[in-house]
Amino acid sequence: MKDVKLGAFERMDDLMHSGRRIIQNTREFCFSMDAVLLAHFPRWKREQRVLELGTGTGVIPLIMADEVAHVDAIELNPVTAELARRNVSLNGLEEKISLWEGDFREIRKIYAPESFDVVIANPPYRPVAHGQVNAMDGVAKARHEFTATLEDVVAAARYALRFRGTFAMVHLPERLGEILVSLHRHQMEAKRLQMVQPKTGKAPNMMLLEAVVGGMPGGLKVQPPLIVHEEDGSYTEEILRIYG
Repeated sequence: MKDVKLGAFERMDDLMHSGRRIIQNTREFCFSMDAVLLAHFPRWKREQRVLELGTGTGVIPLIMADEVAHVDAIELNPVTAELARRNVSLNGLEEKISLWEGDFREIRKIYAPESFDVVIANPPYRPVAHGQVNAMDGVAKARHEFTATLEDVVAAARYALRFRGTFAMVHLPERLGEILVSLHRHQMEAKRLQMVQPKTGKAPNMMLLEAVVGGMPGGLKVQPPLIVHEEDGSYTEEILRIYG
């Protein structure tokens, strides 16, 4: 592991995975559990070429890079894109992870069509209400569709994926209907779904979804919910297993 000098507002976090660390800027959006869960959701294969849309500081590629042939990642924010580059170098993963600073809405300028086996995305969750933008800080903007809408994410995923390729994302359960419609519009069908609940008996506040390009409608497999906390507030055994 390389030594690194941290800049202003930067911190070093332990990913609790293969000894890897990640640099984050506390004035920018820092990753949370949804990214970790998404990194473990697909059934990775050694020969796969993977693309992440909006990688932030690169946490998902850092977690799953060992499971696939190669990971490409796109990030629009220049601050977090530079952090992602540093994180790849810090962990010695330059041969497994390639970073591209740019806008995935212009993906046709970056990659040839149908270049990837899997696309993953942890996109902004909420639409931007009229008059809301000026009141947002950078963290809030990262969680709202300020730079890319749900439709933008799905369209970019379809462009990048080969026929029968898979698209995995984490999102809000309340937007499942919109997501299914958008996927269908872009020749993808949802095939696997898992809700994430804070505790047993609580309504889910996240969902993990996997879709297939060219899949037949129907056949959605709904997995048992992933429960995050026990009644006493501690993590469940499944969450502890995911975190290693």
